[in-house]
Amino acid sequence: MSVDPLLVRARGLWERLASVPVSFAPNGGVRVVVSAESGLCPAGWVGVVTLGGSAIVTAPSEDTAAMVHDALTGLPVEAVADADAVREVLSVARVLGPAALAYVSADGFRPVDPGLLTVERLPGEHQDLRGLEKLAGEEDTGEAGLEEITSPAFVVRQGGHVVAAAGYRVWPGRTAHISVLTAPAWRGRGLARTAGSATAAHALAADLLPQWRARVPASRRVALALGFRELGAQLSIELA
Repeated sequence: MSVDPLLVRARGLWERLASVPVSFAPNGGVRVVVSAESGLCPAGWVGVVTLGGSAIVTAPSEDTAAMVHDALTGLPVEAVADADAVREVLSVARVLGPAALAYVSADGFRPVDPGLLTVERLPGEHQDLRGLEKLAGEEDTGEAGLEEITSPAFVVRQGGHVVAAAGYRVWPGRTAHISVLTAPAWRGRGLARTAGSATAAHALAADLLPQWRARVPASRRVALALGFRELGAQLSIELA
């Protein structure tokens, strides 16, 4: 059986973020572990990540892990990161996600020709990025997480103002977690694809694994256009 290097690297990242020894079952299935320090979800929540037909789940306590194990192992793997399916078997107060997890290799990357657009590089803390966040609004800004990037920001301007930007934060396992944000009035014009392409190219040149995590269909389409492959999903669950 051939091994998918992209899947191996992606799984290695989330196994490490679980903060306790756990691995994705090679033949599918759900593995539940106790991890109070899990990086799969907010503190005190249940974290679910599915990749390549297998899932790992972290719970904050033994009792919660036992309950979650009994509930989720009765579901098909593809359903354990489905908020509606999870609500059928667990008492849920809130969820974050699900978000698709997509990755790209150097061989699969499809860069975008910016054409007449100019992609400018700015420091990640540049004040012009904060101006874009004001245009985008609190919800979209929080979803993008542009303020967390550790790479340069790759931006597109119109009328002197930054209207689209992308960058990445270096995660464990040499992963580049990509953030993309476009001002509402400028969406649907390929600007996110242009900025995202420059960001992914920068990450690949540094031998990092680009990760695109997205809930919004438009963002997922941008990633797919750049050659990213959706390998799984992430869901965080706060139990009632």
